[in-house]
Amino acid sequence: MVADRSKKPKTADKLAESAEEDNIHIDKDLLVSLEELQDFQKELDKVNEEASDKVLEVERKYNEIRRPVYVRRNEIISSIPDFWLTAFLSHPSLCDLLSEEDQTIFKYLDALDVDDDLKLGYSIAFKFKPNPFFDNTKLIKTFKFINEGTTKITGTNIDWKEGMGSANINNDEKKGNKRPPSTESFFSWFSETQLEDAGEGLRDEVAEIIKEDLWPDPIKYLYNVADDEDSEEDEDEEEGEEGDEEDEDED
Repeated sequence: MVADRSKKPKTADKLAESAEEDNIHIDKDLLVSLEELQDFQKELDKVNEEASDKVLEVERKYNEIRRPVYVRRNEIISSIPDFWLTAFLSHPSLCDLLSEEDQTIFKYLDALDVDDDLKLGYSIAFKFKPNPFFDNTKLIKTFKFINEGTTKITGTNIDWKEGMGSANINNDEKKGNKRPPSTESFFSWFSETQLEDAGEGLRDEVAEIIKEDLWPDPIKYLYNVADDEDSEEDEDEEEGEEGDEEDEDED
């Protein structure tokens, strides 16, 4: 590749300008090398951008292949009582987000669905059976990528029935699957449309946890398989360390 001498990259220009201001001599060969280096870096950036587009194309293709499988999976899940409620309560990060009142509402949760466009954004839909708490049959939280670093967030406005609301549910209706009460209802998450500063709390991470962890494989949390796998890994590590110690003793 031949470097275009007619237009110096900013890196070389800035170095030359800075040297001139400080009255420092910069070797011309060094500037030429920096120009060539910048040109090659631009070429690499172009290749990396093309690679990213190809990877995105493949991921989108397999998302289309997964879609009918997810649909059939949801059909089976809908026949299992309290599936998503149990999965939420078994998940180490999501379990504490459901108040006892939320758990009562979750007993009417019929399906969970994630639609991920990868490049444009994604949405998470909670589909409910007819229930005594709100008129909505579907609650959706949508994350639309506007540009780099900016996300437009929208959520369904919940049409609570008269006298209802996450804080007004009759305690007599609570049955099983209890956890210590959450300080805030999970359902307020649908009205949150601004991301807080990094480190503000778990609620900003809910969508990512659902999309990247719970949705792809909820069964491992339903039956606490994840905990078993972690325990097995810990045991393997301990056995490996013990084996290393024995080898050292023999030496």
